[in-house]
Amino acid sequence: MPQYDLYHNEVKNALSKDGWTITNDPYTLEYKGLRLYADLGA
Repeated sequence: MPQYDLYHNEVKNALSKDGWTITNDPYTLEYKGLRLYADLGA
C-alpha cells in the first residue's frame, strides 16, 4: 500500500465536513493483474 501524502487527512476531513461519505481509503482498483490505488473513494 502506498504512503499517504502530506494533505491526505486534511482533504479527507474537508470532504467529510462538506457532507461527502468516504467509502474507501484507499480506493483499490485491480485490472489485468495490476493493482492501482486512488487516494479516496467517496
